[in-house]
Amino acid sequence: MAASVKIPIDYAGAADTLKKLLKLSGSPVAFRFATKKEEIPAGMDKLDKTIRHCSMIGLARNEGKIFYALAENHECNGGAWSLGLREITETLKNGDFYYKLGKFESSAACKRTIDRVPHLDPGDTYATMYAPLEKTPFDPQVVIIVASPWAMLKLTQSTVFRVGGRVNAEFAGIQSVCADACAQTYLSGRINFSLGCDGSRKFSGIADGELVVGIPAEILPEIIEALNVVAAAPGSKQN
Repeated sequence: MAASVKIPIDYAGAADTLKKLLKLSGSPVAFRFATKKEEIPAGMDKLDKTIRHCSMIGLARNEGKIFYALAENHECNGGAWSLGLREITETLKNGDFYYKLGKFESSAACKRTIDRVPHLDPGDTYATMYAPLEKTPFDPQVVIIVASPWAMLKLTQSTVFRVGGRVNAEFAGIQSVCADACAQTYLSGRINFSLGCDGSRKFSGIADGELVVGIPAEILPEIIEALNVVAAAPGSKQN
């Protein structure tokens, strides 16, 4: 694996800890934005179908698939836009798209929300890459975890373990896996929790009792270190 971080991370070990201590039903997912073709590891397969980004996360999480996807592989325009693969569509930009889906009182309310959706600039991304964390052939930029509220509690406690404070999550009930967990986390460098939107729950297998979180890969070692402590703390409720 060609390294793109200064300090190597034991991804397989991190995945094992996350699976065990958070009682995950699938794998944590390694995700990366590739800005050019040369960033894709040799031998890594291109996805052979057109589906949504959240479904791609599901393939890596539940089926152990390792692959990359181009703009043409992304079925959801909103997801492709937030990930920097495609220009925003006019109906999404002006608010009509979500207004017609019944998600907002008015197209103006929808536009106010869309204007604040975290996203990369169109064309910033050549491809998106996915793998189970334990088998990743690339250094991820974001680690996506889908898990129970109890597991998210442990991750929250791990986030504030070292210096305390508060966790500020940003979400709006739409574009949860693409914008909230991937784009927002990548752009801010901060862990971000989200609820899982209607689309991701319908198409990617996020269950009613599960939430989603994006973790900047750079802070994964400190999250793992803290998780080992908080999961075994006397005051921790065991799931």
